[in-house]
Amino acid sequence: MPAGRLGAIMAALIAVQLCITAFTVHRESLTFDEEDHMYAGYMMWHAHDYGLNPEHPPLVKLLATIPLLGRNLWIPPSHDRDFKVEAYLNGRDWLARNDGDRNQMVFQMRMAADLIAVALSLVVYFATREYFGSWAALVAVVLAVFDPTVLAHSALVTTDIGVSLFFLASTWCFYRYVKRPSLLRLIVAGVVAGLLLATKHSGVLLAPMLLLLICYEVIAAGRRDRLHLAIRLAGAFCFIVVIGVLVLWCFYGFRYSARPPGLKMSTTLADYVAPLGPHIGAIINGIGKLHLLPESYLIGLVDVERAASFYPTFVFNTNYAHGVWWYFPSVLLIKSTLGLLALCALGVFALVTRKFKWRREIAYLAIPALVYFAVAMVSNMNIGARHLLPFYTFLFVFAGGAVAALSQLSSRWRVVCVAALAAHVLSSLLAFPHSMAYANEAFGGVKNVHNLLSDANVDWGQQLYQVKQWQKQHPKEECWLAYFAYPEILPETYGIHCHHLPTMDTMWVGGAENVPSVLEGTVLISAGDLSGCEWPAASLNPFDRFRSRTPDEVIDQAVFVYRGRFDLRRAAALARAQNALLLVSAGQATNALSLAEEAVRMDPTGISAHQALGDALEATGRLPEARKEWRVALGLNRQLSSGAQALYGPDLEARSKR
Repeated sequence: MPAGRLGAIMAALIAVQLCITAFTVHRESLTFDEEDHMYAGYMMWHAHDYGLNPEHPPLVKLLATIPLLGRNLWIPPSHDRDFKVEAYLNGRDWLARNDGDRNQMVFQMRMAADLIAVALSLVVYFATREYFGSWAALVAVVLAVFDPTVLAHSALVTTDIGVSLFFLASTWCFYRYVKRPSLLRLIVAGVVAGLLLATKHSGVLLAPMLLLLICYEVIAAGRRDRLHLAIRLAGAFCFIVVIGVLVLWCFYGFRYSARPPGLKMSTTLADYVAPLGPHIGAIINGIGKLHLLPESYLIGLVDVERAASFYPTFVFNTNYAHGVWWYFPSVLLIKSTLGLLALCALGVFALVTRKFKWRREIAYLAIPALVYFAVAMVSNMNIGARHLLPFYTFLFVFAGGAVAALSQLSSRWRVVCVAALAAHVLSSLLAFPHSMAYANEAFGGVKNVHNLLSDANVDWGQQLYQVKQWQKQHPKEECWLAYFAYPEILPETYGIHCHHLPTMDTMWVGGAENVPSVLEGTVLISAGDLSGCEWPAASLNPFDRFRSRTPDEVIDQAVFVYRGRFDLRRAAALARAQNALLLVSAGQATNALSLAEEAVRMDPTGISAHQALGDALEATGRLPEARKEWRVALGLNRQLSSGAQALYGPDLEARSKR
């Protein structure tokens, strides 16, 4: 195909990609993590503060907030809270004050982030073309542009598309160096590796990927060349590491301290790493003392491990207190189009039957992809298909190569491949604009995915514009809302006026209302709260009973509307327990005691209710009675599965020994 025609097709595909993502993110409210990223990015530019969101390196945040450069925006005052709470809540207030529900700043930052998705499509194209030819490259780009998970996350100010781009780019650049060694190609490979490290902490997985690729190259070489090749590639690996770390330091302004002079982190690195044990602590603290990596980056590495240790899992309508190894294989089957799965299956068939011959290029796709997938499977952070996006990029290139190889065999193979590719595009477009809630037809599509998965697979808090429209259409209905991203994002900012039901997040940050124990009216529950995906056991989810009830309406495939008379005693008790704990921390022990006693009366089996009552009793000087309540809570907690006991158990054990 002439180069001009190829360029025109690619330009058309990129234009389609930009239009689809622009339409998608324009209709979506903020997702769970975006205000955190946006605020942190702005403060990096504005004050060189890298301590507000150390959970993620700076690259995407800096890129997304370029449209805000030069603007004198209102900045909320510091409250000296935990760094996560500070970034989430200050980010929420910052956006609410400067942008409100206009979505102008948010849209500009999202479209700046969308440049990464465009770059991903270009790298998919050029890498696939070099591996397998132009036709394969076009197929791979079509797969990438129309993939539902890619579409759902392309223009969000998060790190998943960025890390997918740089994983593929890093391995491709290393391939180019190995194929034709030169200093320039080695420098490019090192710089791209640094961009990967500066995008997401999972970028450290590039090291084992490259080491395994080096092993492959050495084994595949002739015996006479192996020693020389091993020495050269080992040296190249060390050079890439050094250049990559230097690039990483660039994004932190070559400053070790996470925060600028005069500001301190809410926790020290030593204190934050301590729960991971003395061995990991010694390594991280040693790296910190030598200033080998920036403080913010090290805290982020620690945070990844700490967060993974307590994330619950929701899959196939079941709550688990921990990760399960088969989560991501299940996600792959549910969230991939049947067309993509068919093309990948055809590729494997073609490899086995030698219609698609194994060669170096296959190794540079298979080894990184399998390393990433294996690590994902053993990870306890089972919260979304977005964490598989780097794996998907390698699949797109592989499937493109398989289509090109099979299409050369006969017209029948071409028809089969074109049909599978068309099925991929059609399935994605039929689900549009609900790409985040995509499930393929074999699993019931977007209408059923909330029964199978949760979190960013369905509901990442992006439905507030649609909830607002629903409220306009039902002006006389008083509503009670359990919203997955509240209070990190306030529905009131979007003009929504519903009472707030308690959730896992209101436990940590506060904000639920003291709801009635019996409610007659309209209840709205977002998919994340309906599934109870943040609770380690379904029995702890105050809305678990609603899962067996057919909703009266569904808003944007992820917010479920129920009308009638409801027993909300568990939710009411949870709200009072949470608010009692807030009053204790505010020094209002008497008021806290009254609320906590009410919580226990409403739900005598509520762990949080007895814990709150114990805390309130202690605050009023009645420690023996407090111990009794904590022991009751501890006994109830021990009735949960061993994994689920970790939510309350350690704190209750410590309290009961006071």
